[in-house]
Amino acid sequence: MTSSFVFCRYSIPLVFALTLSGISCRRSPESPVSTELEKQGREIFRYDTFGDERFWTDTAQLHKTLEKIRPLQALGLGVKVDLAHLNLAKFLIHNPFGTSGTRELLRQNAVVGVQATFDKSGHIAKAGITCAFCHSTVDNALLPGIGYRIDGGANRDLKVGKILAMLPVFTPAQKAVLNKWPKGSYDPRMNFDGKSTPLMLPPAYGLAGVKNETYTAEGPISYWNAYVAVTQMHGQGSFSDPRLGINIVNNPDLVTPKLAALRAYQHSIRAPVPSSSEYNASAAAKGRQVFGANCASCHVNGNSTDNNQGVLHAPAETGMDPTYAERTSQKKYRTTPLRALKKHAPYFHDGSATTLEDVVNHYARVRNLQLSGEEKKQLVEYLKSL
Repeated sequence: MTSSFVFCRYSIPLVFALTLSGISCRRSPESPVSTELEKQGREIFRYDTFGDERFWTDTAQLHKTLEKIRPLQALGLGVKVDLAHLNLAKFLIHNPFGTSGTRELLRQNAVVGVQATFDKSGHIAKAGITCAFCHSTVDNALLPGIGYRIDGGANRDLKVGKILAMLPVFTPAQKAVLNKWPKGSYDPRMNFDGKSTPLMLPPAYGLAGVKNETYTAEGPISYWNAYVAVTQMHGQGSFSDPRLGINIVNNPDLVTPKLAALRAYQHSIRAPVPSSSEYNASAAAKGRQVFGANCASCHVNGNSTDNNQGVLHAPAETGMDPTYAERTSQKKYRTTPLRALKKHAPYFHDGSATTLEDVVNHYARVRNLQLSGEEKKQLVEYLKSL
């Protein structure tokens, strides 16, 4: 048992049998929403496609691809299933190992981040995606990939490139590139410049009071929400940034009126707090001192892990690959806010650091930090505690 929920470790048939007989898993606690605006934002974050079916159905033919995918195949691609929406009895009736099982999951609105409507024959007529597709995960309470929703947790299991490569809208050359994207990554510029330097999907929790929310700090959170909703999700909205040569106008605009509520909900999502069993408290206390002496000149404010000073860094300053930054308006990277680090490996914008030990060793080398082996271990324990 963990501190917040029970993991059920059974074979699939046995899990189904146990659940149907009344044995279930406990839900992880959600961040509470306290205002009507936050509630509206939660609905938008989870279920609003902003009218992007116009692209994903009419152009990309996502609905036809979904018709061919079996549930286990979808789980293998990192797609998550929300246990709170799952009616197992109905799901079993519709063959959980066939394509009809996938349609039933969609009909129950149990597939995180995917919305579908059906025709009279029971087949998928339209399909679209929501913010939650990339920025929500589940607690695996029933099985890996099936559990209660955790909004704001980056889906680092999601094989976005492989999913996109299944769609007929992309050329064979584009599919070859997409199939190389690491899981949990996405390139938000490829459709503009044709290049590919995929970024790790960032968590969307713990952002209240944090500036420079995105890797290259091109704008605040509503800027990025609008950019992604209009240019990447292909929602029916308007977005303009002369720095990037982008000016998209849609009427009616189904994105802009929802940005305030969406931001309010994202700001309400708390970062998960590590349990005491996940790090060595004594070593972490010493590691905090190491952090303060070596890292706090960039990570500032509060507990010295925010990035609110507004200073951007040339890639060479921190030893980062400059390729993605060169494709952006800023040409630099922000200092990353540190929240629940243990929950979203790998690290850095490109996932080039597999572990927190790799992160510490990287900065010790690039910034010439004179750290002993013991100090490095203490610093890692501190980072685990955040």
